[in-house]
Amino acid sequence: PPSLRRRADAGQRAPSLTHVRHRSAEGRRVALPAPRMLLRLAGRRPPLPRAVAAAARAALSTDAGRPPFDKILIANRGEIACRVMRTSRRLGVKTVAVYSEADAGAVHVRSADEAYCIGPAAATESYLRADAIIDACRRSGAQAVHPGYGFLSENAGFAEALAQAGITFIGPPVPAIEAMGSKSASKDIMGAAGVPLTPGYHGDEQDADFLMAKAEEVGYPLLIKAVMGGGGKGMRVVTEPSEFKAALESCQRESLKSFGDDRVLLERFLVEPRHVEVQVFGDKLGNCVYLHERDCSVQRRHQKVLEEAPGPGLSQEQRTYVGEAAVKAAQAVDYVGAGTVEFLQDGQTGEFFFCEMNTRLQVEHPVTEEITGVDLVEWQLKVAAGQALPIASQEDIPPPNGHAIEARVYAENPNRGFLPSTGTLLRHREPSSREGVRVDTGVREGGEVTMYYDPMISKLIVWGEDRAAALRRLDDALANYEIAGVQSNLQFLKLTAGHPAFVAGGVSTGFLDEHGPGLLDKLRKPAPLDVRALAAFAVLAKEDGRVAGSGDLWQKTGFRSYGQAAAGIHLVDADAVDGGTEPEHAQEPIRVVRERNGAYRFSGAGFFGEQGEGQDIVVNGSLNEDGDLIADVNGRQYHCRAVVTIHSTDVREGAEVILSIAGGAAEGTEDGNGCRSSWRFTVPVEEYKAASSLGGGAATISAPMPGKVIAIKVGEGDSVSAGDPVVVLEAMKMEQVLAAPANAVVGSIFCSEGEQVADGTTLVALAAGEEEEASGGAGGAVAA
Repeated sequence: PPSLRRRADAGQRAPSLTHVRHRSAEGRRVALPAPRMLLRLAGRRPPLPRAVAAAARAALSTDAGRPPFDKILIANRGEIACRVMRTSRRLGVKTVAVYSEADAGAVHVRSADEAYCIGPAAATESYLRADAIIDACRRSGAQAVHPGYGFLSENAGFAEALAQAGITFIGPPVPAIEAMGSKSASKDIMGAAGVPLTPGYHGDEQDADFLMAKAEEVGYPLLIKAVMGGGGKGMRVVTEPSEFKAALESCQRESLKSFGDDRVLLERFLVEPRHVEVQVFGDKLGNCVYLHERDCSVQRRHQKVLEEAPGPGLSQEQRTYVGEAAVKAAQAVDYVGAGTVEFLQDGQTGEFFFCEMNTRLQVEHPVTEEITGVDLVEWQLKVAAGQALPIASQEDIPPPNGHAIEARVYAENPNRGFLPSTGTLLRHREPSSREGVRVDTGVREGGEVTMYYDPMISKLIVWGEDRAAALRRLDDALANYEIAGVQSNLQFLKLTAGHPAFVAGGVSTGFLDEHGPGLLDKLRKPAPLDVRALAAFAVLAKEDGRVAGSGDLWQKTGFRSYGQAAAGIHLVDADAVDGGTEPEHAQEPIRVVRERNGAYRFSGAGFFGEQGEGQDIVVNGSLNEDGDLIADVNGRQYHCRAVVTIHSTDVREGAEVILSIAGGAAEGTEDGNGCRSSWRFTVPVEEYKAASSLGGGAATISAPMPGKVIAIKVGEGDSVSAGDPVVVLEAMKMEQVLAAPANAVVGSIFCSEGEQVADGTTLVALAAGEEEEASGGAGGAVAA
């Protein structure tokens, strides 16, 4: 397994091998060497010899010398496709990739032994086409299909079609997918198996009025959840009856588009619950084990942000109870392969309630691999080939070794409601060379982040001897991860992981609802003067380096050399602008003088505001091609990183700089774990302005990102109140409701339902309502 191999290749101390008993492929009980003690000690020092590590890996297999398949097809894209390929390559299994026209140059396509295009960019015309995937299997000679997660991974019809074509599905049997894929049916099965359930309605009757009556019986707050759902799609929390029907319609619409089924179920919404899930594994011989729990309570809109294993603060009795309950759930449907049983733990009583079972490999599976030393993809391949579980008895599953945390890195803008950010990935520098750090990704520098798929860039996984060590390692890795060209959530992750409540452990699923606004306030706080000065220096030093010795810098940017400043540059703090916290003076140009010793002297309102006359900041230093910046700011030394992208040879035509300081140790910033360490600036000023004030007589509602218009909730001439939904936009399979910024009258509608629109497209024009005209109005369009 990767974790054991990485630590073992460095060498590790050799404990003695014990033996485990399990059933062979022929059904006989046999004794094989077990790596229990090796796994328990994995990651500890001093190291053991490579030969012993190789023996441990061999002991994990019932047939170490023979690959489980000759060739498999991965019916997915991105990081999970690359992840499956890595294990397959190690086992000697050839891989086949499939790709859409938009993914022709993707990493997973280049990483496979062969690849086949299966359709246009839209997932419905490519990655969700079972017929095209089966055709690729026939053409390539693939014996089995690994579905990854998402797309067709939990589609029973796809698994059945593969079976009929004589192709092995690397996943559970069709009846198990069907049973657990229906959230209502699975509740009935779980209840019969003695797995604890939350109060709710899981029946077939789906009339809206009937469901509303059932909602009254269940009680508010409640959760509306798609019967066939997963990944946070088709799910809404309703706090009072007046919200129910609108939330129901939205859930049904989203569920129909994502899963082809608009049925829903209702459940009591637990207050301050924890999300605790258990990794289970079954084989075709009837063996079933659990590989400990994960805590995935840090979520935003039901999408996981941080995941960790083992769950912090749980007693051994609780771990055993929830693990055994998960095995009961799996055995109730004769489960085979990797699965995850999700529970909600009541924050007040500590009770666990079954939530759902995901019949596939989870996004967050690496944290389980890191604390067990088990390669879960390897187990999937071997079990699908009919082999027994490498460790088939629960008593031989090693206890958790250390602690692991995963952070999901996305191309998104936290200051604009976490809207996906599309574009070219101009910089992608991973911190994976650091000890105890793993990065699972499916992107490369120079690649495109498109609007067609989930905007995940990577999964950053860290391992430490204990949770405190893992947290320190995560903070360091996030501080040293560089992304440019698209916006990312790196700094939001860093602030989140460093929040005192998360550091203490045991947060509820409401953690980000409660603390998210405060974290965003920190993210939106304008950059301190030293940071602004370093960023300005980096841009000019980069420009100067490109035209070294020619003197063109000062001609192009309007400056005169040595001691005079004819003009200035704009430096925009992008997070402060997006968050609406940039002071007015920051929009003024910065005056720049280049000194004879090569230093830059910055002054003017752009730095100091109206009271800043006579003040200046002098920066001198050097910036190398790799982005290492060593500089002196008014006598204070900095060693930091500056990723500068100049859009052309003229800085006035646009530039971006990501300025990173380890630990956030700059004048005017906090220092330590969880503190901000990176800032993004643009040059020149970008127009990041929302719709104009209604007080000016009119406003527009524009698309905050590329997407598809799903619904138009108003007609021309309609009166709307502040917060009323106007347009529903779909992007990355998620719905975004665009609401009226204030009381207004709908003027013109410039879009139609089903239309694909670009970022910034004007969708609806509004005219000021009577109240707004009288009061002067305020604000821009809002995303609900």
